[in-house]
Amino acid sequence: MKLFAQKEAEALVKTGVREFRYHRDIRLTPGAKDILSEAGIKLVFDADHAASETSSAPPVAAGGSDDARLFNSKEVHALKVQICEIGRRIWMREYCDGNGGNLSVRIGPDRFIITPTGVSKGFMTPEMLSMVDLKGTQLAGTWKRSSEFMTHAAIYDTTPDAVSVCHAHPVHVGAFAVKGMKPPPRLIPELEVFVGTVAVAEYQTPGSPEVAATIRPLAPKHQAIIMGNHGLICWGKSVEDAYFKMEITDAYCRTVLLAQAIPGSSSIPGAGLSELLAIKKKMGLPDDRYDLKPAELCEVDPWQEMCGSHGCSSPVTPWNPMTRDANARMSDADTEALVQKLTDEIVASLKK
Repeated sequence: MKLFAQKEAEALVKTGVREFRYHRDIRLTPGAKDILSEAGIKLVFDADHAASETSSAPPVAAGGSDDARLFNSKEVHALKVQICEIGRRIWMREYCDGNGGNLSVRIGPDRFIITPTGVSKGFMTPEMLSMVDLKGTQLAGTWKRSSEFMTHAAIYDTTPDAVSVCHAHPVHVGAFAVKGMKPPPRLIPELEVFVGTVAVAEYQTPGSPEVAATIRPLAPKHQAIIMGNHGLICWGKSVEDAYFKMEITDAYCRTVLLAQAIPGSSSIPGAGLSELLAIKKKMGLPDDRYDLKPAELCEVDPWQEMCGSHGCSSPVTPWNPMTRDANARMSDADTEALVQKLTDEIVASLKK
């Protein structure tokens, strides 16, 4: 049981929040209730909240502490507002369903702002965000932090350039996620320069230490990582930059999925990709292909990687599905032979 007294109430009022959520394991003193009521703060009792979920999380940082000053600073408030705006964009573009997705930003060497759990990204307010350290310990904020922060922490811990992390479930990327397949490279310049190769991490239970472990080795060289059977996680040098990586990646996947249904194929040549990588290197962005020569950059045809040995020489349809197994597809001659055989058998049976 945690006692929420006048001192804590006074600190909460200074944060400017308009609502305080508490549960059966937090007892408000009469004096604390009077202070919150006089300040116009709405009290919400959550009877279903599990004690174990917040036992280590204080309702709000102590008023005079360095953490409180940081959490309540104008600079951090501006970042909270930006996160809420990006969350609204994510929801408007249907990159998340229900309360899916999460956003975070680094505000100090071991301090991060993170979105709350159980809230639609389209309807967040700055008061709902919390502050945590790299271990996920909640240091400030009255709403419980996202259960997937430790996946973000794996990126922050391994990638000093990562200032913000954005995770959501855009459906076009999701199509590749359920296939455990990365989108082919060398098709659109914007992805090559601003995102790079998209990595794929094998499926692990969302929010678990195992999923964080699959992200750790990939983050330093990949700003967009498909999480197997789950979604997409991106990092950037600002909140908007991390979101841009997601928007660019999903647009790319959507274009590829549409293009693979059209006969024919084209791709960026190796020399052209080298020029794009040179531009990217000057921008200080990471890429796992900087040391490759033009011939090595185009060893694999992107459409063969996407559609199998026939590339996109014919449309991909339910009757002609994409596959990476060249032996699983019959040639046109084999198909005609099979059709002729079936026709002959039908005609023979009719003559009996």
